[in-house]
Amino acid sequence: MFKEFVDFLKQYGVIGLAIAVIIGGKLNLLITSVVNDLLTPMIFQPALKAAGVEKIADLAYNGILYGKVVASFIDFVIVAFIVFMFAKKIMKEEVVAKR
Repeated sequence: MFKEFVDFLKQYGVIGLAIAVIIGGKLNLLITSVVNDLLTPMIFQPALKAAGVEKIADLAYNGILYGKVVASFIDFVIVAFIVFMFAKKIMKEEVVAKR
C-alpha cells in the first residue's frame, strides 16, 4: 500500500507541486517585502509626503483604504513579471505560451 502511494505521488508530480507552492509562497513574501519596504519608500515617498500621507496603505477616501489595493496591485504586477521571466528562462523559449 505504501509503495502504491509513493508511485501515485511520483506519477502525478505531487511532490514537485508541493515544492512549487512552498517556493511560490516564499517568493510572494520576498516580493511583498521588496515592494513595501524598499520600492515604496524610495519611489512613492516623495509623492506621499507631498500629499500628507505617511505610507501608501494609509491612502483613503471616505473610509475606503484604496492604498492597500494600490500596494497589492504593484506587488501582483512585480510577482507576475518575475514568474513570467522565470518561466521564459526555464522553458528557454522566446514566447511563453500555454501548452
